[in-house]
Amino acid sequence: MEEPRIGVVIEDDPDIRSLVADILENAGFDAHTAAAGLEGVELVRRLNPLVTTLDVSMPGMDGFETAKRIRAFSSTYLLMLTSRTEEIDTLQGLQSGADDYVTKPFRPRELRARIEAMMRRPRMVVDTSAVQPAEDENEGWLEHQGVRVHPGMRLATVEGVTVELTRSEFDILAEIIRADHRVVSKTELALIVRDDRGMPSDFVNVHDERAIEVHIANLRRKIGDSSAQPRWIETVRGAGYRLTL
Repeated sequence: MEEPRIGVVIEDDPDIRSLVADILENAGFDAHTAAAGLEGVELVRRLNPLVTTLDVSMPGMDGFETAKRIRAFSSTYLLMLTSRTEEIDTLQGLQSGADDYVTKPFRPRELRARIEAMMRRPRMVVDTSAVQPAEDENEGWLEHQGVRVHPGMRLATVEGVTVELTRSEFDILAEIIRADHRVVSKTELALIVRDDRGMPSDFVNVHDERAIEVHIANLRRKIGDSSAQPRWIETVRGAGYRLTL
């Protein structure tokens, strides 16, 4: 049975809340709204939406804390809306668990396009700790010195232990392993994360490249790697990333 297209809009501004809900409904979603972070968290818990949009600047619990609470139990596609243009705010949103971000003011077509791009990427299951690959089932796995990923099952393991990664972290790790020892640029990774593989490089801006740096840092932390003494992912200054030799 096809998954219900439920969307949740968490936004304190009533005009923007109504606009985003209309955009989701025009895209075929059953849209539900919340005016505050805590209310939004409970709505996501109850409805298990496919997509959630989240305002950053809300009174009380802000969007960053709301995103962290949602990510503790939900694999909803999470798009943050922010009027802040500072780079650190964008990066903090990604660190909080957002899949993508859009700055205000935005055009309805832009928001809908970003939502559709997110949904082209496979959903990650929040809790995969109980899932382990059988030792004799190697088909479909990509491996490098004890790190294994299975793109079809969206599983990642480090020395036999399943690691929980976000969609972006998983896609980055899989691409770097798939490239073997070829250097993969930040631009390539940004296009892959946004599911825009094959688009021209000028489609990627400095914020997208900084976001890749944040994803790489989070990925290294989760798999137990180090930028100073890398076991698996090596930074090639001015070029990108590759597997260690």
